[in-house]
Amino acid sequence: MGARRKARELALEALYRFDLIKDSVDDILADIKSRDSSSEVYAFMQRIVKKTVENADYIDKVIESVTINWRLERMTYIDKNIIRLGIAELLYFPDIPPKVTMNEYIEIAKKYSTDDAGKFVNGILDKVAKGEYNTEQ
Repeated sequence: MGARRKARELALEALYRFDLIKDSVDDILADIKSRDSSSEVYAFMQRIVKKTVENADYIDKVIESVTINWRLERMTYIDKNIIRLGIAELLYFPDIPPKVTMNEYIEIAKKYSTDDAGKFVNGILDKVAKGEYNTEQ
């Protein structure tokens, strides 16, 4: 597994813990770092997590604007956080090609969620990548 894939998976773990257990982001990041993550993996994971948390309200508005008949409360914690991370990368990491971001999070969804999660994540991230969202609803 590549360093960035590992960082993305650790970022998913961090957001899952933040969302479900409500630990502080700094405590979660410190715990993950203590488990011997390489500095490259940790640095990328930390950037993604912090950017996602800092922009969570906006990212959630983006999600709500592109999902039809799906409210955030209906999404599983895993799917919701995979989508949040993917959107954060698409919006705030212009150095990463959108196709790379989408493929990474689709694969993570297939690994950690249900059989249909890859299609669900793909549909949402594709709309965001194409700019088909409106946060002024």
